[in-house]
Amino acid sequence: MKIQKSVTILNKRARFEYELSDEVEAGVVLTGTEIKSLRSSKASITESFCQFTDNELYIINMSIEEYKLGTFYNHKAKRERKLLLHKKEMLKFNKKMNDVGNTIVPLKLYINDAGRAKILIAVGKGKKLFDKRESIKDRESKRSLQRVLKKS
Repeated sequence: MKIQKSVTILNKRARFEYELSDEVEAGVVLTGTEIKSLRSSKASITESFCQFTDNELYIINMSIEEYKLGTFYNHKAKRERKLLLHKKEMLKFNKKMNDVGNTIVPLKLYINDAGRAKILIAVGKGKKLFDKRESIKDRESKRSLQRVLKKS
């Protein structure tokens, strides 16, 4: 089992499903076996979202697989994990959450240079079906343009 120093886990669906604003980097409270699993790239944030509980921000549905070499000290794969933010950032996000249709979406989970687990979160407002179609059209036109430029 190979443990990497820098790990990046992306939520590719977030930019397609939501119109994003206000990106912020937050720390994640993890246990010992969770960070070991994370360094082995055994995590997923595609189905996760953030929610306030007692004026603290938690990430829900983030999946970190159990550590293979962990014994009875192993962690649960899906549990609520606390996010660490400054008080001003927390108040700003709480204010944005009171607006109808907004949600806090994780975009990227990574380990920084100091070896700490960080998560990039943003406020997202759900896109309508026609907005998604427009995103697909833009992506297809960029691909075809790249193909033409590559041939010439």
